[in-house]
Order: sequence, then structure tokens, then C-alpha cells
Amino acid sequence: MSRSDVVFGFGAHSGFGDLPELLRMVQQADRDGLDLFSLSDHPYLGERLDAYAALGFLLGGTRHIGGLVNVTNLPTRPAPMLARTVTSLSALSDGRVVLGMGAGGLWDRITDMGVPRQTPGDAVDAFEEAIVLIRKLSGGGSPVTHEGRHYQVRRIEPAPVAAPPVWTGSNGPKSLAATGRVADGWIPGHAADWRSERYRASRPIIDEAAAAVGRDPREIRTIYNFPGRITDRPLTATRDHDGRWIGGSADQWIEELTGAVLEHDASGFMLFSSGHGASDLTTLARWAQEIVPSVREAIAK
Repeated sequence: MSRSDVVFGFGAHSGFGDLPELLRMVQQADRDGLDLFSLSDHPYLGERLDAYAALGFLLGGTRHIGGLVNVTNLPTRPAPMLARTVTSLSALSDGRVVLGMGAGGLWDRITDMGVPRQTPGDAVDAFEEAIVLIRKLSGGGSPVTHEGRHYQVRRIEPAPVAAPPVWTGSNGPKSLAATGRVADGWIPGHAADWRSERYRASRPIIDEAAAAVGRDPREIRTIYNFPGRITDRPLTATRDHDGRWIGGSADQWIEELTGAVLEHDASGFMLFSSGHGASDLTTLARWAQEIVPSVREAIAK
């Protein structure tokens, strides 16, 4: 990955009541040159917009910015249909889609949707198989027959466009290894960053699994969900007693993110508020207009 490929985006709220602000934020970010917006996927919550319906609508109203479901609730979105959704969105948006994938987290609520409960091991197996199948059902070619443990399709024609890049929200060792074998990127869980023990313990599992199947581990991006506040004045400490980033002035953000790319091979950053929620319009403007261009300039040097 070259430094010019580092991506900058933000996480947005997707409740029905958030719709006017969501539209304004995504359109502002598109004008300001951000690379991505992301939406969460909790279909068991009635106050939330459907993530993929919202993603398609927002992409249709923008010109440059890409979209990511961060991350797809796979158990409620079977892989063959998810393949149709993301390849269609990719074609409609001229490739402005990333496929965020998760094995499923809140199983008590997922089963409330009528989805059979899976063991953690089965959920990860289904997650890896789904990524493989989505790629089979993309990019054209002969009809696909797939007789897997979790998915079976027979004589299904692939979409004529390629599958989007796949970034996973993997946490456990088994899902991290699956990421290394079949994914294009990794979003560390719990907003962990490059200085965290979670990153130090997890990234080697991805790299070893990638190397074991003949992949170059450097091709697998690490993209961080990165919460924090942007302050008018520098903070005495930009991290708390547990070492988690809390924010700082624009210059402190620029220094931190530039170091993350140059010293820790970070591939991207998705801004969230310090409470792990969506940022406001003013913070998003400072991120897009002050911080991101300066980091891009610094890493280009």
C-alpha cells in the first residue's frame, strides 16, 4: 500500500431522527474531499435506518465520497443476497463502496430477528465462507455452484462487476486468521489503535495467516475507528491513563496521525466523537478542512 492510498472518513448516525443531519454531513464531507462515510448495521433496532438502503441513497446524492457499512451484520444478510447488494451498489456508484464484514455480535438481538443462533466457531466459519462466496458471485464468468457448510447456491450467474474491497471487524484469533486469509482490510474492534495491546496482539495473527496462504501481509490494510475531540488549544495529554487517544488541537491530531502512517503503517482513519458516536458538522469540517489535508501533505513528503 502506498501512502497516497491512506483513507480518511467519518462515522455517521443513521437513526430516522438523524436523517436531516446525516444528509448534510455526508454532502459536506463529499464537498470537502473525505474518502468515506460509515454507517452501523443494527437491523433489530426499529429507530435505525436500514444500513444498505441508507448507503445507496447517500451514494446517489454524492459524487466522490465512498460508503462503508461498519460492519455488516452478516447473520441477518445472507451472503448470496449481500453479493447482489454490494455489486449493484458498486456499479451504481462507480465503485464507491467498501464491504465491511462482521461475524455477528449481539446474538440475543440477532436471534430476535428469527435468525438461528450460531456458536462463535460456526459464526466465524460462515463469515469466512461468505467472503469467498461473495467474490465468486462477482466479476463475471460461468455460473457458480457452491456447496459449502453454511451456504449453497446452484448455477447462479455472477454479477459482471467485481466485489468491493472487504474490510472486517474481526476480534478473536479465529476471525483474525480468516481476515488474513481472505480479506483486504481490518478495522480493530473497540476503537483500538496502533498503540494498543489489542493491536499488538492481533495484527501478527492476521499477518501469519496471510503468509501461510501465500499472501503479502502488507496488502491487508488496517483502518482505525478513531474517536476523539478536536480542541481549540493543545491538551497537556492527548491520551488517558489507559493510553487511549482522547484528542487535542488540530496540530496534535496532525502529528499523531502522521506518525501512525509513517511509523505504524496505518492505512486509514474513521473519525468518531469522543463518545464513540457521530461527530457534529463543525467538528467534521475541522477534520476535513484542517487536519486531513495537512496529514495528506505530511505523509506525501
